[in-house]
Amino acid sequence: MLKLKAERIRKGWTQLDLACHARVQPAEISRFERGQAKPYQGQATRLAEVLGLAKDELLEQVALEPQPGV
Repeated sequence: MLKLKAERIRKGWTQLDLACHARVQPAEISRFERGQAKPYQGQATRLAEVLGLAKDELLEQVALEPQPGV
């Protein structure tokens, strides 16, 4: 899973929530998370700011964390 998606989920945000916070189209968030597109510089900057990440971390792969009780 991409760190972008992991941080969005950790915050409890939907793709629409993230899109609104970062001023990016919701369809773009979906494409980024599926690896079908990469954010432009301005998009990456806004996404990184609202997620509290560095721009170069957005597209890093991260391992899924186990859910409590699973």
